[in-house]
Amino acid sequence: MSDSAPRRVRVRAPELIGKGGWLNTGEKQYSLADLRGRIVILDFWTFCCINCLHVLDELRALEHQHRDTVVVIGVHSPKFVHEAEHAAVVDAVERYGVEHPVLDDPELATWKQYAVRAWPTLVVIDPEGYVVAQHAGEGHVHAIERLVTELEAEHEAKGTLRRGDGPYVAPEPEPTVLRFPGKALLLPSGNFLVSDTTRHQLVELAADGESVVRRIGSGRRGFEDGSADAASFSEPQGLAPLPDGSVAVADTVNHAVRRYDPESGRTTTLAGTGEQWMQGDATSGPAREVNLSSPWDLAHWNGEVWIAMAGVHQLWTYDPQEGTVSVAAGTTNEGLVDGPTDEAWFAQPSGLAATPDRLWLADSETSALRWVDLHGTVHTAVGTGLFDFGHRDGTAEQALLQHPLGVTALPDGSVAVSDTYNHALRRFDPATGEVTTLATDLREPSDAVLVGDDIVVVESARHRLTRLRLPEEAVKVASVAHRTQRAATEVAPGELRLDVVFQAPAGQKLDTRYGPSTRLLVSSTPPELLLDGEGEGAGTDLSRVLRLDPAVGEGVLHVSAMAASCDDAPENEYPACHVHQQDWGVPVRLVEGGADRLPLVLAGMDPDRSDQ
Repeated sequence: MSDSAPRRVRVRAPELIGKGGWLNTGEKQYSLADLRGRIVILDFWTFCCINCLHVLDELRALEHQHRDTVVVIGVHSPKFVHEAEHAAVVDAVERYGVEHPVLDDPELATWKQYAVRAWPTLVVIDPEGYVVAQHAGEGHVHAIERLVTELEAEHEAKGTLRRGDGPYVAPEPEPTVLRFPGKALLLPSGNFLVSDTTRHQLVELAADGESVVRRIGSGRRGFEDGSADAASFSEPQGLAPLPDGSVAVADTVNHAVRRYDPESGRTTTLAGTGEQWMQGDATSGPAREVNLSSPWDLAHWNGEVWIAMAGVHQLWTYDPQEGTVSVAAGTTNEGLVDGPTDEAWFAQPSGLAATPDRLWLADSETSALRWVDLHGTVHTAVGTGLFDFGHRDGTAEQALLQHPLGVTALPDGSVAVSDTYNHALRRFDPATGEVTTLATDLREPSDAVLVGDDIVVVESARHRLTRLRLPEEAVKVASVAHRTQRAATEVAPGELRLDVVFQAPAGQKLDTRYGPSTRLLVSSTPPELLLDGEGEGAGTDLSRVLRLDPAVGEGVLHVSAMAASCDDAPENEYPACHVHQQDWGVPVRLVEGGADRLPLVLAGMDPDRSDQ
C-alpha cells in the first residue's frame, strides 16, 4: 500500500459469544484468537430476512476465491421468537446452503457488542483482530472484495497473514425424500408437484403424497433449461398452473420464473435474466430482459401470472400473451401501507392465492394477511406492522400471526394461512372477520393444497406433506403476543439528529450526474411519535433533524436510506455504478438525558465506536 493511502481506524474486535453455540464446525467452539491471521467477515443475519439471504448468495463467490485467507462467520441474530430456537437455526443453515461456520446468538449478545442495528450487517476484521469496515444492507460485496485484496497484500508483507483451510465442517446429509420443500401443487392427474427447495429440484409425488414418480432437475444449483435430467434450479419455491397445462415455477435464487411442462418433462425460462434486480434497473419490458428479485410465489389471476417479489417487497405480473413483466403493486419500501397499488407498501410477500375477486397474499415480515381487489386497491385483513406478531385468535383487529409464508383459498370463501413460525394452520373468514386455528404442531408449514375435503400441508421442516381433515371446529389455543425484542435506544425527547453514515468505498465517489445521489425516508410506529421530520427527502447528505413527541414515550423509527456511488476513474468513460440501500427499524425510548443524535451506518466505520 502507498504512503498516501488513508490510514484505517483500528478498533479491537469484541469477542464472539452466543448462547446457542457454533454450527458447521464439527462441534468445535471458536474464539477470535483461534482465527488470528485470517481475514474474518462477520455476517449478522436472521433467516426470515430476504436481504440476509441475498447476502448469503453474494458471499459465495468471495468465499470460494479467497478460501485460504478469508473466514466468513455467520452470526445468527433473531428477529422473531421462533428464530431464537436452536433447532430452527440448525434447519435454516442447511435449508439455505450456508457453507461457513455460524454462531447462534439467540440473546443478541454479539449483535450488541458490535453495535449492529440492522439485518444484514457485514463487519470485516483484519488478521490482527481489528475491525476495519462495517456495512449495513446488501450489495457491498464488491467493496469488501477490494478491501480483502488490500488486506491480503498488507498483511502478507507484514507477515501477519496466515493461509490455510478454514474451520468449516460440512454436516452429514439426511436421506429424506424431500428436503425443506417450499410449495406444492395438485396436478390434473391427482399427483402432487412439490418444490424440493434445498435440493434444487421439483418432485412429482403420487396421490399418497409420499411415493416419488419423478424428479425434475439435476439437483445441482444452476440455471439451465432442458430435459428433466439436464435442467437446473436454485432454491425453487412457488408453483402455479398455467392455462396450457404447464406450470410456472418461482426459481427464487436464480431470480427467474421458469416453465415446466409435465407432458414433455422440459423446463424453459419465462422471465428473468438470472441477475438480481437493483435500484435503477428496468421495472417493465420483455420478460427475458428484465431482472427480477427473489420471486417467492406465483398465482394465475385475471389472465396474468402474479409474482410475489419478496426481494423488493412488491408484486409484479407476467403477461403470457405479450411475454412481458411489469411492477403491479408496491414501492420497494418495506412496511404495511394499504391503498392504491402504486402507493402500497409490502414486506417480503411470500404466498399468493387467487379467487375470482381477490388476490390473497401472505406478507411475511409484517406477519400479515392482505389482499388486492379488482379495482387495484390493497387491503389488510390481519396484521399491524413489522414488529408485532404472535399466536392469537379472535377478530381480525385482535388476531396475530408469526411470519406466514402461504395462503390457500377454501371453498366457502375463507382462506387457510400457513402460519409458519407458529407451526400452525390458521383460517380467516371474511364474512365474520374472525381468525381461528385449524391445526397446530406442524413444523414450519409453508404452503397447503386443497384436496377434496382434506387439506395437504407442506411441513417444510419435517420434509414431508401432511394430510389433514378440515375440522368443523377450530382448535383452541392460548393467546400469545410478541413484539420484536431488541434493546431500545434511549433518546432525548424533542429534537433528535438522525445521521446515516455513508462513506463511498475506496475508488468510488457519490454519483451526482443525474441529480441527488442519496435518498432518506423516515416514518414511525406509532405515527404520533414523529412530530416533524417524516417523509422523503433527497440531497447530498443523509442527515435530518427529527422532532419526537415526549407524550408518546416509546416506539419504532423506520428509516430507509439509499446512496449511489460510481467508480472514480476519470479515464473510464463508462464507470461501474452501485446502489447502497438499507431499511432500519430502531426501537427508541424517550428519556431525559438520552442521546440527541442517532447514527446509523450504511457503509463505513461506526462513528461512535472507540478502541476496546
